[in-house]
Amino acid sequence: MTLCSHTQGDGRDIVLIHGWGLHSGIFDDLAHALEQRYRVTRVDLPGHGCSHGIDFPTDPARLAADITAAVPANAHWLGWSLGGLAALQHAVDHPGSPRSLILVTATPRFVADTDWPGMDAQTLASFAAGLSSDYMGTLQRFLALQVHGVANRTILLRRLTDQLLRCPTPSPAVLAAGLSTLAETDLRARLERVTAPTLLLYGERDRIVPAAAADATAHYLRGSRLHCFPRAGHAPFLSHPDEFVSVLDAWLDEH
Repeated sequence: MTLCSHTQGDGRDIVLIHGWGLHSGIFDDLAHALEQRYRVTRVDLPGHGCSHGIDFPTDPARLAADITAAVPANAHWLGWSLGGLAALQHAVDHPGSPRSLILVTATPRFVADTDWPGMDAQTLASFAAGLSSDYMGTLQRFLALQVHGVANRTILLRRLTDQLLRCPTPSPAVLAAGLSTLAETDLRARLERVTAPTLLLYGERDRIVPAAAADATAHYLRGSRLHCFPRAGHAPFLSHPDEFVSVLDAWLDEH
């Protein structure tokens, strides 16, 4: 089955790929800000949003291939969190593509290791374990972690929750598969295959992808550009919308 996508605007193509547990509606405001200059395609990941009912593949290469089949060719790819991991996998599998790569709070390895800063493996495992005993509570805790330490966190958490409930929520099996992908994928050894110009966008107070992971990712992706949003968490496009669009516009104008 082909993934569900939504296209608006006119101009050069940019693809927006959302993160775990949510759907493409999380990019409503960003898509509206871009649609006067770009043709914006938002895709719902397998089992999420209007791609509900499609199994989520734990193989990140299959996930990237499913997205590739649903979006325009020769596009800029912007991926947030799990969506960023899928976008990075696409760039690894297809040297020379996409037109440019924009990773929003995403890294080649999400879980911390002895030589890599990231999310604590036990924290991620606790979310996976909670899906069977407290499904909605687990989703709410993950959303709350995304805005931890952000000044307007109450408003942002309400927006995230409202977006979550606008579509059928993903099944526990889909969410578990997504967490497995985040826990097990490690693309660091293959990043030399990435030739697309790459912009790394991160939040200073992100509790899921720490700032040190942003620096480490920039080290692996030689020639990439890094921008860190002060006082932002895991979703800087929501907490800092004007600055986010300004930085993104400048990047797209260059590429």
